[in-house]
Formats: sequence, C-alpha cells, structure tokens
Amino acid sequence: MPKGYAEGPAAEEAERRLEELERGVSEEKHEERLAVYGSTEDDPERHFIGWRDEVDPDELFTSGKAWGITVVRATL
Repeated sequence: MPKGYAEGPAAEEAERRLEELERGVSEEKHEERLAVYGSTEDDPERHFIGWRDEVDPDELFTSGKAWGITVVRATL
C-alpha cells in the first residue's frame, strides 16, 4: 500500500503541534516587516537598503539611487 501524506515529516510536525495545543503551548508570534533590497552605486551587490516604511523603493528607483529593487517580508 502506498504511503500517503498522513505519514512522514509533515504528519510528524502536525502531530507535534496538535500535542502542544492540547497541552496549552501557544505558538510564538513573530513581528513581520517589509524589507527593501537592491543594488546601489556604492554596493552593486544586492543588499538590504532599509525598511519599506522608512524608504520609498519607487523613489529610489526613479531617482537612479538604486536598481534591482525587491521588497520582501522579513520576520524579526
């Protein structure tokens, strides 16, 4: 009989989490922020430029100060 998704690492993790919930263990909440990454003249490699609520990626690109800009969700 073939193994279904009720076996293996995913099932083990689900079982562990169910046991934690039954014991009253709560999952930690992590703060998430949007991070802006891109390249600049000073550092042409992709790097962290700043937090989305502190820098405007559209303005950085339009002004030519940064390129290859991506905004990613970061967990703190």
